[in-house]
Amino acid sequence: MTKYQIEAGTGQHIGDRKEQQDRVMLLAAPKAPGYMLAVLADGMGGSSGGAMAAEQIIHSAKQLFDEFSPLTHTVESLLEAIVMESHTIIKLIGMTASNKPHTTMVAMVLTPDRNAVWAHAGDSRLYRFEGPNFREHTIDHSHVETLVAKGEITREEAKKHRLSNLLVNGLGGRQDPYITIGHHHNLKVGDAFLLCSDGLWSYFSDAELAPLVAMNTPRDAAEAIIAKARERANGHGDNCSLAIVKLVALNKTSI
Repeated sequence: MTKYQIEAGTGQHIGDRKEQQDRVMLLAAPKAPGYMLAVLADGMGGSSGGAMAAEQIIHSAKQLFDEFSPLTHTVESLLEAIVMESHTIIKLIGMTASNKPHTTMVAMVLTPDRNAVWAHAGDSRLYRFEGPNFREHTIDHSHVETLVAKGEITREEAKKHRLSNLLVNGLGGRQDPYITIGHHHNLKVGDAFLLCSDGLWSYFSDAELAPLVAMNTPRDAAEAIIAKARERANGHGDNCSLAIVKLVALNKTSI
């Protein structure tokens, strides 16, 4: 079995907004040694509503991951529970709030048997890299992606579409959210993952991100990616947040 260790880090910037409504966190499972959770939420709803919605994702994720055991639950059921519990609470709070809180989210669990499992709802994304090479990212639950799937527009046209920010899925709305689950097996040294909000990924092509992650520590990569996003936003940027998880070779002292 290929041996590796995990290097991970997070980064955030308020952008040109009045409030940071993104939330991001890395967690270990007290009852499941070797399991790690990365979770990111992008809140919407004006005033403090969006921040509250994103905070609820983090709160539910921590509580449920603290109780998680692979003997009684699957990773997929854990991720679904995080989404549905958060959605229910956000929706209930929204019944009395002047600004209806909503949020998108993406979360990933790494397991000790070299598997990655992720889930997303909305347009918060997960990218998967192999070394300096882009391999895949989650497909946004957005109106323009629906048009792309139907063949009505290209993905390049979607980037400039006037309804590019219109979502068809998220947490806190009238309808229950749907969750897209992804997997990658047989993790190895050089594999890396990036979780990020749309306030960050919208400024990059897929090919740009992989080398930045591969050639730097998670902290340095986060700083470089956020700095480039801020430069390209040119004073009109949204909140941007990210989590980077890299699998690197074991130090000799760690073997």
